[in-house]
Amino acid sequence: MHELGLMTNLLNDAIVAADGAKICAMSVRVGPLSGIVVDSLHFAFEALSPGTQAEGARFEIHETKISFHCPRCRANYSTPVGSYQCPACHSTEGELRGGTELELISIEVTDHV
Repeated sequence: MHELGLMTNLLNDAIVAADGAKICAMSVRVGPLSGIVVDSLHFAFEALSPGTQAEGARFEIHETKISFHCPRCRANYSTPVGSYQCPACHSTEGELRGGTELELISIEVTDHV
């Protein structure tokens, strides 16, 4: 399960950004083409956060959609996995613009001095 390694990196990034403060919440963005199993990512957070500044923190995953830009008609569009055709001109030459991401998008920390 590669989600454990990914979560190790996400937690490390969050801990560095927290600069010694306790992490109350952590949010990530995950795309459907990232290869990440969302339930496994939740499990990895629950397994790895105890004993860290993120112990007991709320963990949120925001799932994105696949997004494209059509070079033929210049439309921006989203599609479900497996359906990549432009809805405006029916071209299949769309440029992938989103859907592969794994990003730490926010942390919430307690006040500290």
